[in-house]
Amino acid sequence: MTPPDQGPRAPLSFLHSSPVHIGTFERLRDRYAPGLEIAHRVREDLLIAAQKAGGMTPALRLHTEEALYRAASARGSEVVVCTCSTLAPVAEELSMEGVTFQRIDRAMADEAVQMGAKIAVVACLEPALAPALDLVRSSATRAGREVKISGHVFFDLWPLFQEGALDDYHAAIAARLKEAACSCDAIILAQASMAGAGAHLEGHGIPVLSSPESGFKAAVAALTRPA
Repeated sequence: MTPPDQGPRAPLSFLHSSPVHIGTFERLRDRYAPGLEIAHRVREDLLIAAQKAGGMTPALRLHTEEALYRAASARGSEVVVCTCSTLAPVAEELSMEGVTFQRIDRAMADEAVQMGAKIAVVACLEPALAPALDLVRSSATRAGREVKISGHVFFDLWPLFQEGALDDYHAAIAARLKEAACSCDAIILAQASMAGAGAHLEGHGIPVLSSPESGFKAAVAALTRPA
């Protein structure tokens, strides 16, 4: 794969906290925007630091800002998307001439608050939950809707992702959701890594939303939006 700071101009760039996400977004590009040049920057160290600190710190915020700005400048990108829900709040705080910074999960949250007044937010990593809850609250405020939000962490499943056992990770998330007595209108999967659980949830009565597809579509729309 081409190093992130080399290669042709890439209108769209992604900042990931794991290389596993590269394939996901390459497939989304092939499905929805074939031929679009995209770039990927992976900073596993940022998420590791957030895990150790229990969330965002001032130093980590600065390092994340630097990574996002570099993603924009390295390949001349017009849109830069942070796919890590723990780091994502930083993206919406940035400003750079000619560049739009997005978080991958904003479109998902905007969709969820239109589905009803009770929303469950599920994460597998503790530091990812608070940013996701804040995200849904802000989407509800933007939409002028009142929602009741509950948060849940399946912390014991995260080691499966770390071990690379993605099929087991996604199946376990789906099983946990099916077992849960959840009285809500929609379930949000807070982390992009959880998206594969959807394939195990066919026929599940409650809408289960994940961020990669809707977030990718929002990024492409931002590329084509008139100035």
